[in-house]
Amino acid sequence: QRKHQEIRAMRSQLKKIEDLGAAMEEALILDNKYTEHSTVGLAQQWDQLDQLGMRMQHNLEQQIQARNTTGVTEEALKEFSMMFKHFDKDKSGRLNHQEFKSCLRSLGYDLPMVEEGEPDPEFESILDTVDPNRDGHVSLQEYMAFMISRETENVKSSEEIESAFRALSSEGKPYVTKEELYQNLTREQADYCISHMKPYMDGKGRELPSAYDYIEFTRSLFVN
Repeated sequence: QRKHQEIRAMRSQLKKIEDLGAAMEEALILDNKYTEHSTVGLAQQWDQLDQLGMRMQHNLEQQIQARNTTGVTEEALKEFSMMFKHFDKDKSGRLNHQEFKSCLRSLGYDLPMVEEGEPDPEFESILDTVDPNRDGHVSLQEYMAFMISRETENVKSSEEIESAFRALSSEGKPYVTKEELYQNLTREQADYCISHMKPYMDGKGRELPSAYDYIEFTRSLFVN
């Protein structure tokens, strides 16, 4: 916002140049050997810069709102934005479908490799969400909305898994016992949980025997 205000403040300098240009035209001085720029060209470039500043401010405000309302971390938003800029080679503020696919892969999406012209149902399903009218491009706003929605789905999934473990634990305790795991899960699932869950520590820092911290375990699964 500060940079955009600085750009707006420079408008008075452009006005001085326009006034000087008008005075030169009145004096029939049509060529200025000291510069290759025209007042019209400078005005157009300033308008483009002003519009770019407005778009950037709007995108930043949306990202701040998303962080505050969806629970998506600031680090995740920065990573999304950074990867978009990396694949936006022509700095147009949008990605074509191939650039978008490459961007998703770089963020950890396991999209299958298909030959050009071959059907790609998994990626097409994503495009149904982010580019339903198939205009061939994904804007920064569309991209951020898609990534934030996926992150929000992860948060919901984390809560659902945590609730499932809580249901296994007698009386909804914040830990699950070894016995409860083997009673309610397959042996392979129980073995995995026990090997990856940390021992549960009570409020005084004491380790409870055969008790495992399912809350910390569940949340660690969804760390970005």
